[in-house]
Amino acid sequence: MDYFLVYLVCIPILAVTAQWIAWKLKLPSILLLLLFGLALGGVFRPDEVLAEVTGGDAEMAGPNLLFPLVSLAVGVIMFEGGLSLKFSELKESGVPALRLCTVGALITVIGVAITAHYCLGFHWRMSFLVGAILMVTGPTVIGPLIKQVRPSNRVANTLKWEGIVIDPIGAVTSVLVFEALLIDAGNGTGHIAYMLAKTAIVGIVAGIIGGFFVTELIRRFLLPDNLHGVGALAVALLLFGLSDYVAHESGLITVTVMGVWMTNRHPMDIEHIVQLQEHLVTLLIGCLFIVLGSRMELAGILDQGLWGPLFTLILIVAVRPLSVFVALLGSKLNFKEQCFIAGLAPRGIVAAAISTVFALQLQRQGSAELASSASQLSNVIFMTIIGTVAIYGLGATPLANWLGLADKDSSGVLIVGADPWVREFALELKDANVPVVIVDTNFAKVSLAKMAGLNAHCVNIANEHARDALPLGGIGQMMAMTSNNEVNTFAVRECRSLFGRANVYQLTFDEKAGRTIDKSLTGRGLFAKGLKFQELERRFKDGWELKTTRLSDEFGFEDFVAQRKQVELLCIIDEQKQLKLDTVDEPVEPQSKCSVIALVENGEGSSQT
Repeated sequence: MDYFLVYLVCIPILAVTAQWIAWKLKLPSILLLLLFGLALGGVFRPDEVLAEVTGGDAEMAGPNLLFPLVSLAVGVIMFEGGLSLKFSELKESGVPALRLCTVGALITVIGVAITAHYCLGFHWRMSFLVGAILMVTGPTVIGPLIKQVRPSNRVANTLKWEGIVIDPIGAVTSVLVFEALLIDAGNGTGHIAYMLAKTAIVGIVAGIIGGFFVTELIRRFLLPDNLHGVGALAVALLLFGLSDYVAHESGLITVTVMGVWMTNRHPMDIEHIVQLQEHLVTLLIGCLFIVLGSRMELAGILDQGLWGPLFTLILIVAVRPLSVFVALLGSKLNFKEQCFIAGLAPRGIVAAAISTVFALQLQRQGSAELASSASQLSNVIFMTIIGTVAIYGLGATPLANWLGLADKDSSGVLIVGADPWVREFALELKDANVPVVIVDTNFAKVSLAKMAGLNAHCVNIANEHARDALPLGGIGQMMAMTSNNEVNTFAVRECRSLFGRANVYQLTFDEKAGRTIDKSLTGRGLFAKGLKFQELERRFKDGWELKTTRLSDEFGFEDFVAQRKQVELLCIIDEQKQLKLDTVDEPVEPQSKCSVIALVENGEGSSQT
């Protein structure tokens, strides 16, 4: 039992560590998760661990205990994916996503099957099973890559919808092909048609019922706030299990449809539910890849020789581009956007989970002809996952840069507030070639900002649709600088998921006046302590000015300060043209060859610009 406990505690810490290292090195996290899993497998074999705990056969313990848990975890991941699918995104990306999930998916299945047959020597039926499994992409890998590259909204939304919707379609298709491998050819067609209809109907109906039930409980205040997230998850898991019991693999459709229903039910705020699911999914993805990676045998992957890498390479350079260009022929997406979509199709957790289950079942139930190839199935899928994640993950940003679709610079800032002194600060940033977007709900202030040449928009930052429509190319930080502390705090809350906690800032405020605001909800305190909105506004009215000065080895920040009566440093722009804001907790340290933007008391000295 101690052996099992050590194995259990190793999984989450390895999962978090791998994802943290990937974040620091800006690498696809799945690569490191699989490598960590392989390393763990050298010490602990999960099937052997489970066999020791249960006293059963190692060959039976893994499938019987492990894979029901894997299936539930995949269900949670798909539920979270459904919660991120908003119908408002379909205006431009709906038709392309639909084509990719139908025409593109069919071409992918056929292309992968042909490649598997001739490269890996699989029987045709086994080849089509591989094609069905590899129809799916990896939304858990695509999501971080989209955030990293930040292409246009319609490209990002198309990839997101394809990645999430294709997973249940691919899982159901895989089951149908799998059933075709095991049933008699005489009644195969009718049986498959019946299964397809049954699976689709059960999944869609159960998903709608679940979504309607939970949203009505929330809307009618029949469920306390602290149970919203876990309650929705409990219902999703229950319906996942019941649907799968009635129609195999319909559970993935159920939880996806339920998530889509909930996130598109208006008016309703489910942001707190989404955040809970996102955190849970991050941990689950890490743990799943660690566990499944620990079941892999490196020798089995290497046994493929050169044919294995060739198989993956053909999928990347031939099958994916062919499926995308044919599916998107005549769509609104231009050629460069289609090229980027054709260059991004990593496989993920769904392919890993279903391939392992199918391989084990084929070894037990399939014919001798199929059993000889079944042992290679998991190795081939995992090899494809590693290859596609590595190539797409490392190549997405260079490809987007080459196509001119990526935000090469994310040093810009979104400023919430458009008061006179805020507009002056924004103009100073703009003159220093820092991208700036200003938002405010006051039309007169926004009009003045536009007249001054600023990129300003009269929108409420709390409006999700308006926020999504903002031109945030090159924007990587947010500054909440209105006169209202509550508005600033709310802006921080809404933008944390967009920019990350480290990149959302707000003006400090009087803690007595703002005692009702939980400090954990606020952003990083802007500027020096005491520089609140009213104080900054007073100083501007008293004649203080903003000065932008470039420092050098001969003229440092001390020299700049010595020339003036009083100086308040606001931010610096370093040699890499990155904007770094001064904060209460972490004041910036101006270095030679950087530019400083400071608020200075007017009247003495002159600046070097």
